[in-house]
Amino acid sequence: MIHAWENETMNARIPALDSQAVGALVDERWRASILPELQRYIAVPAKSPAFDPAWADHGYLDAVLRQAADWVLAQRIPGLTLEILRLQTADGQPRTPVLFFEIAASGSASGAPAPASGETVLMYGHLDKQPEFSGWRSDLGPWTPKIIDDKLYGRGGADDGYAVYASITAVQALKAQGAAHPRIVGLIETCEESGSHDLLPYVDALKSRLGQVGLVICLDSGAGNYDQLWLTTSLRGVASGLLKVEVLTEGIHSGDASGLVPSSFRIMRQLFDRLEDSASGELLPRAFHGEIPPLRLEQARATAAILGDEVYRRFPWAHHDCAGSTLFTLPTTTDPVEALLRRTWRPTLSVTGADGFPSLASAGNVLRPYSAFKLSLRLPPTVDAAQAVQQLKTLLEDNAPYQAKVTFEPEGAATGWDAPATTPWFEQALQAASQAHYGAPCATIGQGGTIPLMNMLSQGFPKAQMMVCGVLGPKSNAHGPNEFLHLPYAQRLTAAVAEVIARMP
Repeated sequence: MIHAWENETMNARIPALDSQAVGALVDERWRASILPELQRYIAVPAKSPAFDPAWADHGYLDAVLRQAADWVLAQRIPGLTLEILRLQTADGQPRTPVLFFEIAASGSASGAPAPASGETVLMYGHLDKQPEFSGWRSDLGPWTPKIIDDKLYGRGGADDGYAVYASITAVQALKAQGAAHPRIVGLIETCEESGSHDLLPYVDALKSRLGQVGLVICLDSGAGNYDQLWLTTSLRGVASGLLKVEVLTEGIHSGDASGLVPSSFRIMRQLFDRLEDSASGELLPRAFHGEIPPLRLEQARATAAILGDEVYRRFPWAHHDCAGSTLFTLPTTTDPVEALLRRTWRPTLSVTGADGFPSLASAGNVLRPYSAFKLSLRLPPTVDAAQAVQQLKTLLEDNAPYQAKVTFEPEGAATGWDAPATTPWFEQALQAASQAHYGAPCATIGQGGTIPLMNMLSQGFPKAQMMVCGVLGPKSNAHGPNEFLHLPYAQRLTAAVAEVIARMP
């Protein structure tokens, strides 16, 4: 336990940054250097390997990683070394590459010694992207960077191509003021949007070089609004796969076969009834549910008090009045606290793709031979994803209606993450950083997405503090159409990162 007088002594040893100077330097670096780099980055269709199986031949992932590496080296940061790592699978296939950099610990300009070498800050980000998706505005496109009203539109800028550039700029802000900082390492992957299946071999290979990590900075998360710093306290897990129902070897005239040959789609509906309540969306198997810790309930109430009905109004609802003030399409709940819990701690099912269905223009009177859905099951942070995906397979495949051919092929599983307890120095640093650069206190929020690395790092470095933040605020729409990076928020987040590192004891 750290006593109040110990906190005061500790803070007295930490030289305060000139926050105004930090903000000015960060703003200048964003305008002059980062923004042009991100525009170049957005223009490259560097899709994650799950969406581009020929990624190695296309070379897009290598191109954006090389671009980032060249920019980092061009900053000429004292004590920085960098390399691009390339591993192979057991059968000799290339793994997606990783950028790894290291910055030696630095003493202050006043002559204070460098921090203890045992303390390391790990900065994380990724450069692979989600696919194009449909529905982009006519004046926008996934690979066409465009700035409108302080927002940089295009795929990947916010999720999270900016992270490596922001991380290095935060270090530049420290160097500019001669502030002491611990040893810093960076890990930038190119497989995150595919579940980070290539990352663990790199972490194993780098284990001795990572050091004793005391602080992890991950800039791949979200924000409840653009008015303050947001710390992510939990991430859901995910179990995904392809569910296919086959009843025929080829399509048959529906007038001849329907009523006798069971519809593959109706069988699919029956299988879904095993999994969820279609009226409420509640997942029925209790194994997919997890207990919500009291602290997370308390934090959800505090966050709901800040955001109110913006928790659900932030989404692009299809049915609303012209002014957008009245919703006719309703969310599953209008209680802000419950809304937060449903997108962070409750399990839920999404269908993210389908096969076996002709386009509307080509849909004749044919009883289709099969239906196939791609399923994404979001899991509470504390539920084991590997077990869940096997339970899902058994639930869907056993005792198929009409003895139809039902197969579920798992495509990925990643266990979620629940943040460790916040230490006094980290809480104070977050609040100071948020007040200095946003003029408002730091707030906490759980996120519904998955960052596989976080659970891995928490297990490997159980004493490390986790600064999981990001720029994915209201309507930023990562993975969907019209994704944007909120530039003023990203600039302030960059400055806040510098403040937190400077206050690390």
